[in-house]
Amino acid sequence: MPNKLIGAREAVDLVKDGDVVALHGAGGGNVEPDLLIKTLGERFLETGRPRNLTLFHVSGLGDRKTTGLGYLAHAGLVKRVIGGHYGMAPLMAKLVLEEKIEGYNLPQGVMSQWLREVAGGRPGLITAVGLGTFVDPRLQGGKLNRRCTEDYVQVVELGGREWLFYRTFPIQVAFIRGSTADEGGNISLELEPAWLDTLPLAMAAHNSGGLVIAQVKRLVKAGTIPAKNVKVPAGLVDRIVVHPGQWQTVAGEYNPAFSGEVKVPLETLDRMELNERKVIGRRGALELVPGVVINMGVGMPDGVASVAAEEGIDDRMTVYIEQGLIGGIPAPGVLFGVMSNYEAVIDQPYQFDFFDGGGLDMAFLGFAEADSHGNVNASRFGENLAGTGGFVNISQGAKQIIFCGTFTAGGLKSRVGGGKIEIVHEGAHKKFVERVEQITFSGDYAAQKGQKVMFITERAVLERVREGMVITEIAPGVEMERHILSQMKFTPLVSPQLRLMDSSLFQEGLMGLARISKGM
Repeated sequence: MPNKLIGAREAVDLVKDGDVVALHGAGGGNVEPDLLIKTLGERFLETGRPRNLTLFHVSGLGDRKTTGLGYLAHAGLVKRVIGGHYGMAPLMAKLVLEEKIEGYNLPQGVMSQWLREVAGGRPGLITAVGLGTFVDPRLQGGKLNRRCTEDYVQVVELGGREWLFYRTFPIQVAFIRGSTADEGGNISLELEPAWLDTLPLAMAAHNSGGLVIAQVKRLVKAGTIPAKNVKVPAGLVDRIVVHPGQWQTVAGEYNPAFSGEVKVPLETLDRMELNERKVIGRRGALELVPGVVINMGVGMPDGVASVAAEEGIDDRMTVYIEQGLIGGIPAPGVLFGVMSNYEAVIDQPYQFDFFDGGGLDMAFLGFAEADSHGNVNASRFGENLAGTGGFVNISQGAKQIIFCGTFTAGGLKSRVGGGKIEIVHEGAHKKFVERVEQITFSGDYAAQKGQKVMFITERAVLERVREGMVITEIAPGVEMERHILSQMKFTPLVSPQLRLMDSSLFQEGLMGLARISKGM
């Protein structure tokens, strides 16, 4: 053990100029080796070393403010970032947008599965995920700015069809995190909200000839951790840093519901106030049928789960989230990726295998822009770089896609109640545009695959059909020309069977979802 147990500063001193450093975690502090990341940033500020790192991170890292990748947001320290999501790290996103560093954005699931290809010594990952989106090299190849010169994605043909090939490269240093390490270096994750990519990342770095540095909350004697609880075996771990102050998430030191230790009564969860988000969540919940397997994104979409729990119909669905959690209630906001009351946890790459293979019946996802072709931008708009996260994998793999969001953005104010909605102040930004800024979801590719695509907003429901975008429902209290057509930058079709959204969506109290037929 003496050759593995070291301090955080000693650990980051092992990082050399030009190294590829892979960082574990999933935003909100979820299995993030926060002390190692923070100490690496501090070392650079004090010494100017290391320099020109390539950072690799599968998911978002941070609290949407200054933690996570924010600790490393320094030009000179970082040369290049290859990440799945940037929304949790605005400081790093700013460096990319200002072209001070190279920035790449690849699908979260691809990056997660890619680690297994590195571990197995294979040349790359072959998948259909990303075709027709900004990740496709015929569009942007995942490149976020003009500094990017490396090509990490190429189109190949196998079996008479097109695929994308994501080439592998070695990892010199991996920062991972666990709950407990024993004296031999075995790592367990019993206090963590998920497993994510802990094992495949350790394997990828180890088999690249790199260093695996594990941050843990506590150290125990050899033999203390039951063998079946060891997530990363000692042979894959080179150094261990004990951080007794390690919090489970940025929201607190420990919540037993997040680790699966206990299940909480649903009535203890916060109920949503009656506003646009709740209307959208309620209308989305109308699509739920018994036994449906779903995924939901962060923000507006996670309102569907909150409504389902409030209405007592959460047993209709089984929620799978990309972090590897199954059958619970996702936490909202910055803690998205954490669940309460989940039934099972698996490694993140396997979860994406399930998604990519068509295992999801339905996915509820957010959108920043949608255009006349049904293309969706959820990754980059103006000076806001969110990144795709699991969006591309999920939206291309699910049988039905339901995009959830307000009709306009930027200052939208409405009054909901009495069975209708009143638009008090229109949003400054139109979200239904002629052409999206970046294609995170391809409407044409979805049509080729036969996916059902729906857009749910607080004032209307649209669908992407063969002929284009069609309005199928309108909210009580809304005028078609004034509140819908004039707030779009293209002219949609209007269904001859146009319906009113159910008035109970716009009323206080429980709406009795179990008694309402889908699509009323």
